[in-house]
Amino acid sequence: MTEHTDVRHAGEAHASTRTYLVIAAILTIITIIEVGVFYVPTLHAILPPTLIILSAAKFTLVVGFYMHLKYDHSLFRAVFLFPLAIALAVIVGLLFLFRVL
Repeated sequence: MTEHTDVRHAGEAHASTRTYLVIAAILTIITIIEVGVFYVPTLHAILPPTLIILSAAKFTLVVGFYMHLKYDHSLFRAVFLFPLAIALAVIVGLLFLFRVL
């Protein structure tokens, strides 16, 4: 019989099932808001920044909780977030260049 050790990163416990269900509910609500914003004609003027902000919030929740980045070592976070920041800067720059924002 082999022993299984309980591996915890940095001594922190992972989120509970209740936390995952709350995050799922929040993601559902944000998705409903995204769809609603798209179909309201008066909000088309602020559509790109609104969708970018809502998508960033969803991304943060998914990466932080479902991909367990919140509980990983800070070096892993930096390795993930540094290229993400560069990509985000390029995307925002292109949106301004083509006058979408």
